[in-house]
Amino acid sequence: MKKIIKLVLLLLVTVSYAQQTPAREQIESILISGVTAHIGDGTVIEDAAVGFQEGKITFVGKITEVDSSDYQQIIDAKGKHVYPGFIALNSTLGLVEIDAVRATDDEDEIGSLLPHIRSLIAYNAESKIVESMRPNGVLMGQITPRGGRISGTSSIVQFDAWNWEDAAVKTDDAIHLNWPNSLKRGRPWRGEDPGLKPNEDYTKEVEEVTQFLTEAKAYAAGDKEPRNLPYEASEGLFNGSKKLFVHVDGKREITDVVNFADKLGISKIVIVGGDQADEVSQLLAANNIPVVIQRPHRLPTSEDENVKHPFVLAAALDKAGILCSIDPSGRMERMNTRNLPFYAGSFAAYGLPKETAVQYITKNAAEIAGVSDLVGTLEVGKHATLFISEGDALDMRTNILSKAFIQGRDVSLETHQTELWQRYSKKYEGK
Repeated sequence: MKKIIKLVLLLLVTVSYAQQTPAREQIESILISGVTAHIGDGTVIEDAAVGFQEGKITFVGKITEVDSSDYQQIIDAKGKHVYPGFIALNSTLGLVEIDAVRATDDEDEIGSLLPHIRSLIAYNAESKIVESMRPNGVLMGQITPRGGRISGTSSIVQFDAWNWEDAAVKTDDAIHLNWPNSLKRGRPWRGEDPGLKPNEDYTKEVEEVTQFLTEAKAYAAGDKEPRNLPYEASEGLFNGSKKLFVHVDGKREITDVVNFADKLGISKIVIVGGDQADEVSQLLAANNIPVVIQRPHRLPTSEDENVKHPFVLAAALDKAGILCSIDPSGRMERMNTRNLPFYAGSFAAYGLPKETAVQYITKNAAEIAGVSDLVGTLEVGKHATLFISEGDALDMRTNILSKAFIQGRDVSLETHQTELWQRYSKKYEGK
């Protein structure tokens, strides 16, 4: 009897801490009426309407151009704004729940060259952190492993699902490579000068990666015997079915990455981080290489760098004609990913046009992730993954969501955080 009671209590605790139940499939056709529509490609339509049925967008345009009788449910959103769902690239959402509890941390695997490690199968769709993204309009993400020289393979998911199979939008979209640094800091605890100095192992570390991928390319062109899972997973880099996301900072390092990819015949690469990418912007633009820029809310990476450089980098790269999105990784990255629209807003405050900043986390993110045929803009035929905000979605004061839809499903905006807010906002009432 004691064992039964313990089991029941455990189940109750588990249920009480689970994510909101995923929304049911869209049944009725829906028309959002009278709204300001931010298409995601830089276009804004005033007094617009957006309609969708069976999870797909069926109408986008002026309200005067649509017959509202064609839709079963009308949402009057006059004075509000509708946006495509925001997409977080290079995220570890769902891979770690509590940093201090090792059993909930599955972002890294033992080893260095691990292209065959798939982050998707470790993704926890019921993460309480994942559900906290939706109230800010972050509805999709690229779930990315960490650690090692080649961390593994990422996948694109939507943030309202029972499990990783249901969440997956595009599986195994890219392999992630952590490029070596040409400079390193001394270790003062060993009596070394804490300043920067050349990394004597830089060339050796680059050659290690080059040799591995050269062997993987030869394996893909051969009889593939005996079977080698790391080489097998890398094959997509050479036939174009996978992208190589290279996590790299520094002018020299970025230049080396471009030459490295050209030497190996890897045509689809993306720079992640990209500090000092503005200094090699012509090289990146000439090779049509996108950059997923580090979030602006950080300190400069070097002592002699302008303190505002993290904020103006996006405008500089946009001016150079480089396709860009925003990287939310860094300190407390999982919980801070909900601030993705406000990172875009900060870039907009420092020279990036407002609708271009929206584009960074909608259309551009979808193109970089390889899902632009499905999401990223409000266009007929694409998934109805979108949200209605009371105001400017890039402003934390006015981005108050009234509705959010993922593939046409009306998803919950309640989270553990909103429950706590409702509870404690009433604590001192009547006192």
